[in-house]
Amino acid sequence: MRQKGISLNIRPLKPLDEDDDDHVSSSAETPLRPDAFDLDDDQKIELIEKHFREIMHILGLDLTDDSLNGTPRRVAKMYVKEVFSGLNPKNRPHARLFDNKYNYDQMLVEKDITFYSHCEHHFVPIYGKAHVAYFSSGKVIGLSKINRIVQYYAKRPQVQERLTVQIGKEMQRILHTEDVGVVLDANHMCVASRGVGDTNSKTGTAYFSGKFKDENIKREFLNYINS
Repeated sequence: MRQKGISLNIRPLKPLDEDDDDHVSSSAETPLRPDAFDLDDDQKIELIEKHFREIMHILGLDLTDDSLNGTPRRVAKMYVKEVFSGLNPKNRPHARLFDNKYNYDQMLVEKDITFYSHCEHHFVPIYGKAHVAYFSSGKVIGLSKINRIVQYYAKRPQVQERLTVQIGKEMQRILHTEDVGVVLDANHMCVASRGVGDTNSKTGTAYFSGKFKDENIKREFLNYINS
């Protein structure tokens, strides 16, 4: 399916071969072990620092150098507190709902939400824009909370298809509505900086539910985000 300005390139799932560069996803849920949060953040940082130091040592880097000595700690803190902080459910945004006092019954769109994520197959960045829309079922959400929802699910190892679905389902859950549309347009550094080395391609994914399955409403949404 193609619309002006956005390529909706949603690939079917298939088994992952050891040398396969394709992005595949096994579930709409992020794969986490039952004991994922038995360790607190400080314990995780300590262990990641230790192991990343070993990785750097194996690569032959001189960890006594002033520029490199603090890198394992910085990486560990970045992983736990920043770029993968969306793994921890305690960081899930708490969205307050408001009555739709204006009786606004048209599509509400928050477009061009910048997000940064990481490919779960190579742990290199995915970055791009998210466009999120919904029809109110009687309640509305603060606009900044939509951005926070996108950021929360982006801040974990991801595949773009899963990220798109997670944002859509979270909007449905919070707003108690089926009428949600999500489009992501992203660059993948696992494509640009390694492998095929294509720096120009982008990937588009979409999640449409409720009214957004209607072709006229879908077209209205896509035309707006491409304007």
